[in-house]
Amino acid sequence: MTLRIGIMSAAHVHADGYAQLLKQIPGVDFIGFSDEEAQRGHAFASAHGVRWFRRHEELLAEQPHGVIVCSENRGHMELVQMAADAGAHVLCEKPIEVSRERAEAMRDACAARGVKFMTAFPMRFDPSVREVCARVRAGELGQVLAVNGINHSENPSGHRAWFADPDLAGGGAVMDHTVHLADLLRWFFQAEVETVHAEVGNPFAQGTLSVDTAGLIQVTLTNGVFASIDCSWSRPAGYPRWGHLQMEIIGERGTLVLDAFAQALTVYAKGGARWPEWWQWGSDPNRAMIEHFLHCIRSGEEPEVTWRDGFEAMRVALAAYESSAQGAVVRLGA
Repeated sequence: MTLRIGIMSAAHVHADGYAQLLKQIPGVDFIGFSDEEAQRGHAFASAHGVRWFRRHEELLAEQPHGVIVCSENRGHMELVQMAADAGAHVLCEKPIEVSRERAEAMRDACAARGVKFMTAFPMRFDPSVREVCARVRAGELGQVLAVNGINHSENPSGHRAWFADPDLAGGGAVMDHTVHLADLLRWFFQAEVETVHAEVGNPFAQGTLSVDTAGLIQVTLTNGVFASIDCSWSRPAGYPRWGHLQMEIIGERGTLVLDAFAQALTVYAKGGARWPEWWQWGSDPNRAMIEHFLHCIRSGEEPEVTWRDGFEAMRVALAAYESSAQGAVVRLGA
């Protein structure tokens, strides 16, 4: 069965990669993308050679089986509601929204129309991450005592300026980079985040941004595991790679260290934007994530990564801002 898939908005940095993948994956008719910002639409259509719908309604009129929502964070709700009304299943970029109320409205829209909602957490589909999860759940480390998590990158505002707009993004580096690790902690240990204590600041933008560029977050899970999340836009523009996600899981029987982007070649070439560059040769978790989304549409199965997963990770990021503002521990309720 060939699936008709579209992208709603090219605002997010991951939209470019998704467009390339949708053109490569067998059994997909990539019908194009919708974007109501003319300059961005022209650039994306030119870069990827795909059809540009100048209004979201025009793309949905093509009756796609599913869409990938790649708008600014504060904008997911409206696009998800439109997609649900059109009967299209949704793969939504993270963080899924900027407030509890807007996120819940997305859930309700999908439930009312019987469409699937999947949160775009590609690290769930990375082989190294899945191996670590299996070992932790099998009890290989014994009792886990602590987890150190790191998610760094460069400031993305140069690529997409809205990332540094607090109204559109809902925050800065903490909103952008907390959710991946928060999700992995919940997934590894099958437990919820119970308390959040955070320090949030702007040490890396030299006064040029109005949003946070770094945060140090400490959380406890309902099973007693203690973890830290070091999230920042601390990488310089010339750093050899874009992303960075590491975890150090310390247990009574040993320690597991995860570096999800370690499979790379170091390449030296004149004239490159980064020098040297680290060329990733490992498997692509984004492709695996999209293929899972397509499988769920075909099979009727529920996605491995649900609305609830995106919602709970977003709550951790929001609690981090609250904790930093209050200078106190925030306890997450139901």
